[in-house]
Amino acid sequence: MSRPVHIFIPCYVDQYFPDVGISMVHILREVGCEPIYLSDQTCCGQPAYNSGYAAECASIAERFLELFAEAETIVAPSGSCVSQVKNHYHDLELSGAATKRYEVLKERTFELSQFLVDELGITTWEGRLDETITYHDACHGLRELGIQKQPRQLLSSIEGLVLNEMHRSDTCCGFGGTFAVKFAGISTAMVEKKVQWIADSGASCVAAGDSSCLMHIDGYIRREGLPLQTSHFAEILWQARQNLK
Repeated sequence: MSRPVHIFIPCYVDQYFPDVGISMVHILREVGCEPIYLSDQTCCGQPAYNSGYAAECASIAERFLELFAEAETIVAPSGSCVSQVKNHYHDLELSGAATKRYEVLKERTFELSQFLVDELGITTWEGRLDETITYHDACHGLRELGIQKQPRQLLSSIEGLVLNEMHRSDTCCGFGGTFAVKFAGISTAMVEKKVQWIADSGASCVAAGDSSCLMHIDGYIRREGLPLQTSHFAEILWQARQNLK
């Protein structure tokens, strides 16, 4: 019997990178899960929280916790959104009912690679992709959720795929949400370094677990006209699986 899994789709995925969400749905089905999508879900509240609007974020958090109250498992293709739910909702002034829901749901909420590797015990991925890839560690996933080995285990097990580590893969790409707007010069200098390390790795594509980082990196790549691609690891996993069919 398939395992029911509620999926949470982050704003960037919903608005700009729908293929990431679609890939996640296919992956979950492939591993025996039944994805459940609640169509009235909204933002996790992270943009408001990071901009200092705690009260506004609290109302968004209360809605999230009420909407997913019955969920046994929540999975999202974003370390930053999952970290917001698991690690930062406790900083908000929530109602008593919402606080009780939070204490339960924070243990049931997972980033996709976390869920596959740590929860389901899947450490190899059957698929084929003839490409050289490097991996960027998004800040929230790495520093707040401890995600580092999980996506690499899955990617490196794909037949034909070569995973080349870049220099300082754990260094921020410079996006940081509103940071890229408020401190554009610093942000640009940071992504310039990141893209140089990506190019130096010899990879043709950089993968990551957060679409926001990839959007930022891809913007610089396209502006400079560089022969590099960006892809969420979920898209790579699903493409590799499709190549076997």
